[in-house]
Amino acid sequence: MQGVIYEEESIALFLLVTVAMGGWAGWMAARGLAKAWRPLWQIVPALLAVAAAVRFIHFALFGGTLLSLHYYAVDAVVVMIVGLAGYRWTRTRQMTTQYRWLYERTSPLTWRSRAPAAGEP
Repeated sequence: MQGVIYEEESIALFLLVTVAMGGWAGWMAARGLAKAWRPLWQIVPALLAVAAAVRFIHFALFGGTLLSLHYYAVDAVVVMIVGLAGYRWTRTRQMTTQYRWLYERTSPLTWRSRAPAAGEP
């Protein structure tokens, strides 16, 4: 597993830097864009920048490889997954609190219209 997903001596460093720190930064960046009512596609460049920062932290603090497409892709995938969840969670909360008469929450990441379906009274 080591070398395929992470390059550090232990998985704890990968979990700390990529998952915890990078995931938190990705969640907060995506949350900020959702709160500003930005479209979903705009989180992609922001989260790619966060993944580059995560790669730099691996390099600067733990002697990791800075310019590695493989490890950058791993960092980017983790940050994108957490960031997308943060965006959807925030957007669901926005839609169901600001427009509570129109939408209801169906899960932490989804909502649906309160309007009756066609043909219903």
